[in-house]
Amino acid sequence: MNSKIDPAQTATSGGDMVKYALAALLVLGGLFVWFWFGDATRAAQLGQWAPQLRGLAVVAGLVAGTVVFMLSAKGRGVREFLSESRFELRKVVWPTRQEATRMTWVVVAVVVVLSLILAGFDFFVKWAIELFLNFGR
Repeated sequence: MNSKIDPAQTATSGGDMVKYALAALLVLGGLFVWFWFGDATRAAQLGQWAPQLRGLAVVAGLVAGTVVFMLSAKGRGVREFLSESRFELRKVVWPTRQEATRMTWVVVAVVVVLSLILAGFDFFVKWAIELFLNFGR
């Protein structure tokens, strides 16, 4: 295993708080542009490229917010987690196409058999309840 055991960090530095707020403001700014220019009169100010520019503003806000977040302490933790996940994924032995196909057919067969069994139980219980309710009629 490649992970390190770190003691829990409860305190967040002031610089990280500023980075979190800036990241949130960048994302919200992109969303604000999207909704502000959603009105037809304001969209006319952007011309024929209004939908593309609105989408670009949202993407730019998300990318800029992500970059700022990744520069914080939590962002470093996220990068380390992703790096370790990638390292662990290299160790996985993936099934071949033939094995995956066989396993899929096994799953399909088991699902069909179990659904038939459950349908049989359901039919039997329904029959028994109807028999019980119609007993004195």
